[in-house]
Amino acid sequence: MILRQRSTLSVPGHIEKMHAKAFASSVDVVMLDLEDSVPVEAKYLARGQVVKTLTSVEVRKDLGISVRVNGTDTPYCFRDVIEVVEAAGAKIDSIVLPKADSAGDVHFLSRLLDGIEAELGTEKQIAIDASIESALAIENISEIARAPRVRSLIFGIADYSASIGAKLSSISGHGEEDAEVYPGHRWNYVMSKIAQTAKAYNLLAIDSPYGNFKDLLELGKSAKMSAALGFDGKWAIHPSQIETINNVFSPTSEEIDRANRILEAARTNPGRGAVAIDGRMVDRATIRLAKKLVDSVR
Repeated sequence: MILRQRSTLSVPGHIEKMHAKAFASSVDVVMLDLEDSVPVEAKYLARGQVVKTLTSVEVRKDLGISVRVNGTDTPYCFRDVIEVVEAAGAKIDSIVLPKADSAGDVHFLSRLLDGIEAELGTEKQIAIDASIESALAIENISEIARAPRVRSLIFGIADYSASIGAKLSSISGHGEEDAEVYPGHRWNYVMSKIAQTAKAYNLLAIDSPYGNFKDLLELGKSAKMSAALGFDGKWAIHPSQIETINNVFSPTSEEIDRANRILEAARTNPGRGAVAIDGRMVDRATIRLAKKLVDSVR
């Protein structure tokens, strides 16, 4: 059971030595990857290694486990799902579906999971994290969000950039040096659309990784922008990024104190539509924000 998803560490499925370090880290979710970080010649090796890891590892109770399979347009997807879920489904909280361009992609994965879970007789239902990585996915995002099992919408920045013909502004294509090519927040529209749609359907919104894993200062700025737009967390590609991401997506003691003051003022002034704190108006919308923040740390 994933309790929160501030940070998600993407780990190549075929590199066993990285798995133990990931599970021992302070990350909220470990995502074992069978897709982009795995070369074609290692696809089958990665699948077997992920099964081996999941069937042998001890997982702390508050750690989420995800597996990113290959896309539905590849010859690997269906066997990724069948072999990994049949062998280790009890350990998996979600399947990350890359390049989810339509609700049909999600329906395919959901029906496949239906069959596997029925055969195994499991009551636990594995969720789907849909990765929004193209202009077509943005066009279809509401239908994707309404599809079965969807728990989160993830922004896939590099593939989205390619799909709209945006210029490559850095080596990794994952958010660095965007300010050099665009005067403002380059991805404000698409990220706001993802966050807005996710919240409309009570889903999580998760941001893409920041490519320069050595630059923690810029990572922090990127994560703060995501949080300001309503995202719940961000992917990491290196363990060194986890602490920064967790800090950004966790309320500070000052924010918690402020929220508790707002709730206390509301409790001592029942029935009033708005109350004043330090000369500032606090209405019912502000009280809802404060309650959501306090509830998130309980």
